Amino acid sequence: MAISFLPTIIFPPPSSLFVTTMSILTCVSLANAGYMEAKGKHMKYSKFFNVMASKQPSSNNKQEIKLSSRNGMLLLYTPAFLVGLVAFAFFNNQDLRFVMLISTLTVHFFKRILEVLLVHKYSGFMALETAIPISLSYTLSTATLIYAQYLSQAFPEPTLDLKNVGTVLFFVGIMGNSYHHLILSNLRKEGDKEYKIPRGGLFDLVICPHYLFEIVEFMGVSCISQATFSISFTLGTIFYLTGRSYATREWYSAKFGEKL
Repeated sequence: MAISFLPTIIFPPPSSLFVTTMSILTCVSLANAGYMEAKGKHMKYSKFFNVMASKQPSSNNKQEIKLSSRNGMLLLYTPAFLVGLVAFAFFNNQDLRFVMLISTLTVHFFKRILEVLLVHKYSGFMALETAIPISLSYTLSTATLIYAQYLSQAFPEPTLDLKNVGTVLFFVGIMGNSYHHLILSNLRKEGDKEYKIPRGGLFDLVICPHYLFEIVEFMGVSCISQATFSISFTLGTIFYLTGRSYATREWYSAKFGEKL
């Protein structure tokens, strides 16, 4: 019954071994990354850089290549943004859904780059061994989202068109994410390197509302796409950001105790 309902809301999976493999690997790897975050084995960036560095022998720390957090974040987002720009030139005369998907992905990463340059205040480092796989993941996932959507155009449109719903969710997500990033940025005064417990917006209700709105954003991307890979990527993103949020709560509790 459920399977027979699927063509109503999503395109059939394309007959591509690459897309099928990526759908499985993306969801599983992101879910595993979220589980590892919850278990205390963090990606080495942001506030968790020092946590993981302190768990390693000092001999390993000396050999580690570090980037400033700002440069690391630019390395994360810029290649995926360029993939979106190239796609506009490479895939021309495509349907509205395809153009909307490329547009949302490009806007998402362009907004991230602007925040890195103009909004966020950084004081830490990012391990190069962390930056490279995350950057590759963003880039490959973006390219696969676009390629899978291109292949989906060979199939009839799903009966239920979710493009408008997806557009609303995407803009709610990107605006909510931006607003809470501004709150985080304003926690620090010039020269201040100390972390503080965020207040305001939805921070009084949710540990990481910026992650919550990012999830909403990618739910919007999935509704615009209505392709199996986009759904797989969004599910993986939910798993990862949930694990990262749990880890953030544990970090706040350890650092601030009763202040949480």
